[in-house]
Amino acid sequence: MRHTLRNALLIAPLALPSAVLAEAWPAPIQALADQGLIIHERFEAPGGLTGFAASAQGREIAVYLTADGEHAVVGNLVNAEGDNLSADPLERLVRAPRDAETWAELADSAWIADGDPSAERILYVFTDPNCPYCSRFWQQARPWVEAGRVQLRHIMVGILEPDSPRLAISMLAAEDPAAALAAHERGEGIEPLEQLPRRLETRLQENHERMRGMGLHATPSILYRDGELVEVLQGVPQGEQLARIMGSPAP
Repeated sequence: MRHTLRNALLIAPLALPSAVLAEAWPAPIQALADQGLIIHERFEAPGGLTGFAASAQGREIAVYLTADGEHAVVGNLVNAEGDNLSADPLERLVRAPRDAETWAELADSAWIADGDPSAERILYVFTDPNCPYCSRFWQQARPWVEAGRVQLRHIMVGILEPDSPRLAISMLAAEDPAAALAAHERGEGIEPLEQLPRRLETRLQENHERMRGMGLHATPSILYRDGELVEVLQGVPQGEQLARIMGSPAP
């Protein structure tokens, strides 16, 4: 959200943000924006229509302005074959930029690397130390990780048991976090810290908030890239899901 001081507007009108100087949306589109729809960009559309890529509460929405500029229609546009002509523009103009921001936010989380840092494929996994399904996925992933094809980045959370936060922070604080995580997942256990670093307590809370903000409620929650898009699976992959998430059949 932008906050612009009134006196700054009076003193330096030429320094206004570009969004303020930009041409206003057509009246029907602006009316939708005033009702809370976020308008991202316009795009070409058939039939004399002008398309607008929009979103509301994280959901992509297509809006089409009629040729006279007086009316707007909200919804997907289909052709005679039933193809959804709105999908590509919404993916390109709304979802892909948003997913790029999501991927950058994941990279800024407190995570433990599991695998070769030069691996072609990266997966982020929200992981609780007391989650048996997280351990199962850790085991499932071994062939790809050990072959150097995939790096798992375990975003540690502590949501399942009273000692989950202490265990998660102890792993993050370990001299070798990857070794601590591996030992824990192999069932060897780790020695939890008595005094938890305040910095990592804060980072763990940030992980919790990020997980909730993404609407995720289960561990493991696995996030991976399919082209420019971020896909999510909550729970343990089943059948063909595993190869799709890993990006290749098992080595």
